Amino acid sequence: MHFIDIIIVNYNSTNYLLKCLSSIYDALDNNISATVYVFDNASNDNIDILHKAFPHVNLSKNRKNIGFAKAVNYLISKTVAAEVLILNPDTFINKGFFNSILNFMIENPDVGIAGPKIFESNGKVQGSARSFPTPMTALFGRKSIMTRFFPNNRLTRKNILNRELSGNVPIKVDWVSGACMMVRRQAIEDVGLMDENFFMYWEDADWCRRMIQKAWKVVYYPDASIIHFSGKSSDRNLIQSVVEFHKSAYYLFKKYYQDPFGIMRALVMIGLGARACFLLALHGIRRRYKRK
Repeated sequence: MHFIDIIIVNYNSTNYLLKCLSSIYDALDNNISATVYVFDNASNDNIDILHKAFPHVNLSKNRKNIGFAKAVNYLISKTVAAEVLILNPDTFINKGFFNSILNFMIENPDVGIAGPKIFESNGKVQGSARSFPTPMTALFGRKSIMTRFFPNNRLTRKNILNRELSGNVPIKVDWVSGACMMVRRQAIEDVGLMDENFFMYWEDADWCRRMIQKAWKVVYYPDASIIHFSGKSSDRNLIQSVVEFHKSAYYLFKKYYQDPFGIMRALVMIGLGARACFLLALHGIRRRYKRK
């Protein structure tokens, strides 16, 4: 029997969370026992129905939204298993996931984090295996404008590492999406918990980089897969999501890029601010158009 802990941070995604939990228990094999922990960040969509639907799930409720990293760290402190699965509530676990990824972790003790293949709800493969971000990622990231208009450009392919892959061959990467990552407890104890200065976004990239700095491998493992109904809680809080995304991106830049004269830091701040304003203005135009 293999034991794992599964932790999920929920924020106004309770309907998706219920489906996610159903998929977890449907996908669990007889030789795997999972303890599930849910941390609710002050949702207002009736999280208490979880008690009735899944009474064996460990639910922690907070009166205010403390952010993703802090909630994950709180739940990790409650867990004991050798592997911890961090999972978004708006995901669906495909059959065979657990046996495949756990066997991979057992056979590869130098892997600190493994991320599965992630499908979007439309069946497309999400760019979840990536290079560590640079200032160019703002233009050529997974959801950037340049990538949408020129999806096969060289810089996007260099940033999104699983874009060109076919088959189920594992590859070493800089970081994998925090929507679903299997993490080795020994690596957590060695590297430390998530950086709580990230309220939401980019904490996964930071954690993976710290893993690599401590000689742990971060691997994209496409033989295991999930479906991700991306950004459902973010869609309901778009302004906050855009602001926090860019704040975290700036903090990540400050943390890792040396800039003794502050010139690059100022340019990055201006660029991220302009990008955030553009996205918010675009959102406002779309909302106004829909009303018409």
